[in-house]
Amino acid sequence: MSRTRTRTRTRAQADQRATNIAPGGLPGGSYCPLSQDDVKRIHEASLDVLERVGIEVQPSECRDIFQKAGVKIDPDRNRVYIPRSMVEDALATARNEVLLAGRDPKHDMLLGGTRVYLGTGGAAVKVLDLESQRARESVLADIVNIGKIVDTLDNIHFYLRPVVARDLSNELLDQNTYYAALISTSKHVTGNCFTVQSVRDVVEMASLIMGSREALCQRPIISVTNCWTVSPLRYAPETVEVLTEIVRQDIPIFTSSAPQAGATSPAALAGTLVQINAEELSGIVYTNLLKPGAPVVLGYVPSVADLRSGSFVGGAAEFAMMNAAAAQLGQFYNLPVYNSSGLTDSKIPDVQAGYEKGITSLAAALAGSNYIHHSAGFLESMLTVAYEQYVIDDDINGAIMRMVRGIEVNSDTLSVDVIERVCRGEGHFLGTQQSLDLMTTEYYYPHTADRQRRDDWELAGSLDMREQARRKVRHILKNHKPMPIPPEADKAIRERFEIVVPKMKDWGLEIGD
Repeated sequence: MSRTRTRTRTRAQADQRATNIAPGGLPGGSYCPLSQDDVKRIHEASLDVLERVGIEVQPSECRDIFQKAGVKIDPDRNRVYIPRSMVEDALATARNEVLLAGRDPKHDMLLGGTRVYLGTGGAAVKVLDLESQRARESVLADIVNIGKIVDTLDNIHFYLRPVVARDLSNELLDQNTYYAALISTSKHVTGNCFTVQSVRDVVEMASLIMGSREALCQRPIISVTNCWTVSPLRYAPETVEVLTEIVRQDIPIFTSSAPQAGATSPAALAGTLVQINAEELSGIVYTNLLKPGAPVVLGYVPSVADLRSGSFVGGAAEFAMMNAAAAQLGQFYNLPVYNSSGLTDSKIPDVQAGYEKGITSLAAALAGSNYIHHSAGFLESMLTVAYEQYVIDDDINGAIMRMVRGIEVNSDTLSVDVIERVCRGEGHFLGTQQSLDLMTTEYYYPHTADRQRRDDWELAGSLDMREQARRKVRHILKNHKPMPIPPEADKAIRERFEIVVPKMKDWGLEIGD
């Protein structure tokens, strides 16, 4: 009887601390789909591509900057040929670590090495409605509500705006998206900017929250992802203008390149890695010509086409391997890496979604990717998100981070004395002091996945994981109040920009209809 009480108490204590045993930032690197020789061969092939094939760059300031640096340019074909010496110079001056700050410093992330962080991502246009369970168009209110959910989940380490606010005009989109994300979570916020002026506006907004432009540079609470390439090997003129402005503003930027194996890059996985690596290396050259040591993160997002149909595939083993391999390339260059995981082709939070998310996120994390976006929320090949999926994926991420942490081997954990005592008949393993001590530090306890006996599960309502997650979401939306931004900053932002999000004191628990 006393053992039952002890187990109940320690289980409650474990539940309180379970999600903290494997925090973001733990070092990965144990999974390596490429050998070191493979990595070097991909590197060399990438340099060959940049010298022989080059990058298509239309007449622009970007091309002028390359030309001023002495790069060979073919004006008839609009191609820029980057010599390996210039790549080597850029790699020597590129920043090896990039700080992404949270409004609450406990959420700070230092990208680099093999430190692993998992978070949201994407630009979904549909939401699987929490109550009707039917897909609807995404709106600005979803950015606030999902941000509130993410704010409570320990294993989602950053908030990259996950949906497009389809109820806003393009003129209002960027500023209101960043504002909605920043007021809903104290974690680091990433988004997109679609114009040069939007970059300036968003930086000004974040500076008002931080108190000054200098304070924002020291603790960047925002970053920007920029898809400046159109694979294969072509710069998108308007997007490059935005990239140029972000670098000049000294805000962390992810240079995202997303070729699709079999569609916009070779069907051979190694060939796709060569192409995406060439694109990323060209980005490091360009950004370091603009500002040596700028806070740039390599943005590898390789994906896969189903060669039978040509359609995009999210939850593929090949996708998992290529994103893990991208981590190895970043480690080869000693530069931080942004890449992808957690995608699924399933339309609802089901078994398919679970296994596809699990294998892709685990591969990237064990490989030591730094900023793994898309790891939570997504369904239907990045078209849809579901509120409850964030809770489910947080549980998956918790288990993954526990695997990243690995197994500690020391004189205590080898447990020779413990084994000897139990084998002499001095109690059993579950009752040892070691078991009690390690209960809150050695094991991850899921917050939503069920581990009850069947009888207890049936008495509790026979709820599956999805329904458990939906109930948790309702509780968060009803009760959670994120860390507010300073009232004077909020007032200044609203006076300066056309913010359509209701005022903080009015938006309450949920905004919108």
